[in-house]
Amino acid sequence: MDKIIINTPDAPAPIGPYNQSVLAGNLLFISGQICIHAKTGELINGNIKEETTQVMKNLQVILHEAGMQFNRVVKTTIFLTDMKQFAEINEVYGSFFNGDFPARETVEVSALPKFVNVEISMIAMK
Repeated sequence: MDKIIINTPDAPAPIGPYNQSVLAGNLLFISGQICIHAKTGELINGNIKEETTQVMKNLQVILHEAGMQFNRVVKTTIFLTDMKQFAEINEVYGSFFNGDFPARETVEVSALPKFVNVEISMIAMK
């Protein structure tokens, strides 16, 4: 099975020793995305809905670079720093899918990179 690295300048550049995504066989593993705007490098985190929207947009452009859409996502992991924000995050997250939701877990953590409030990773299938 070949391993293909998929990166795009339309999503934030990795801030460590990892790639935006890796295609292994027919599975695409997307690294956790935070609310960095790819063009400006700025955090888009005025409120939790805006922050989550930017995270989902970052995931969307990576999926697109791999020739996929959200309907190909089979698994997600949401990391958040305050479970009280879950409903707002969930509302934005859900709006990117057409009812064909993937499996998922949501985990509250003490901190995330750049001290953002939410990070989401995905696994998609060709």
